[in-house]
Amino acid sequence: MNHDDKARFGEYEARGDYHRKIDRNWHYYPVYVEKMAFVRRYLDRVGTSARIIDLGCGEGLLVEEYRAKGFDIRGVDAHYSSDCVERGSITKLSHADRSYDCVMALDVIEHLQFEQQEAAIGEIYRILRPGGRALISVPNLAHLASRVAFFALGRLIRTSEANRHPGDRPIAEYLKLTRAAGLRLVSRKGIFPTLPVTSAVTALSPRHALPLHKLVNRLFALPDICFLNMLEFERPAG
Repeated sequence: MNHDDKARFGEYEARGDYHRKIDRNWHYYPVYVEKMAFVRRYLDRVGTSARIIDLGCGEGLLVEEYRAKGFDIRGVDAHYSSDCVERGSITKLSHADRSYDCVMALDVIEHLQFEQQEAAIGEIYRILRPGGRALISVPNLAHLASRVAFFALGRLIRTSEANRHPGDRPIAEYLKLTRAAGLRLVSRKGIFPTLPVTSAVTALSPRHALPLHKLVNRLFALPDICFLNMLEFERPAG
């Protein structure tokens, strides 16, 4: 991709292509690594015969990577464009009805206002073919540490600042939204149960917390108490 041909908008104008060289001291680093490993395994199973779109894809790293492997994949982002990424809004897509076998929206829905989330999920349903699959990742406002804080202090621990995640919700509310749109939940995976020790190590040194994350994700990652949920849906046939 030609660097000079890219148009940057919003945070990419301010921060550059920050996903291309991840800061291992980024507080989200261990969760991001685990999420991306899951998504790559998922895409490898989807295969090259599927028509795939990655909504809110940022710089389009996955789009570039999987195009190079022969996948039919494209990206859309509201704040970025390139040879692989079209600038557009997840709440009003230009793509035809029932035009994709696989739709991804990874850490996108929480960035929308509450009233926009229903429209975004409706668009995912609209462009997904019957029998097609959607992979959506969302942070869970009702993660374990947040529940403990609410019980002890009467307040929740948000998944990010309110201006970054204005649509922060407990996972049960996201599942209610997707059901109302007509999507059928196929599978759920939790990433980062916010256990006290894991949370403390992550806050102090994200790069050194990665092995601990791998362990707790294998042993304790019940989706309802995890910080992040990976949700796979199907648009029912018919």
